[in-house]
Amino acid sequence: QVQLVESGGGLVQAGGSLRLSCVLSGRTFSGYTIGWFRQAPGAPREFVAASSWTGALYYADSVKGRFTISTDNAKATVPLQMNSLKPEDTAIYYCAATTAYLSLTSYSSYNYWGQGTQVTVSS
Repeated sequence: QVQLVESGGGLVQAGGSLRLSCVLSGRTFSGYTIGWFRQAPGAPREFVAASSWTGALYYADSVKGRFTISTDNAKATVPLQMNSLKPEDTAIYYCAATTAYLSLTSYSSYNYWGQGTQVTVSS
C-alpha cells in the first residue's frame, strides 16, 4: 500500500523560503508521478507541481520561477523548494501519487494522498 507523508510546513514572512518534503513508503518511485497540490480555506484544491517517473516536470503558472520540484530516489522523497513566497501561497499543501499517464495537473487523476502540511505566509 502506498503511503505519503508531508513535512516542512510552517510560518514564514513574504519573500521567504520553505522546503516541503514528501516521503513515499511502500513503493519505489518507478511508475509513479508525484504531485503537489494546495488548498486555501474556502477554495478548491489546486495543482502546484508534479514530477513524473518519465522525468518530466510540471508547474502551475502561479509558481513557475519560484517553486522547484525534484526527486531523491535514494531517499524516496520528493522535495518542493518554495522561494519568494507570497501571502497568496498560504494553504495546506498535499502530496499525491498516481500511475496515470494523462491529466497529471488534475487532482482527480491521483489515487493516493498525504494528510497535508500547513504553509502560512505573512505579509
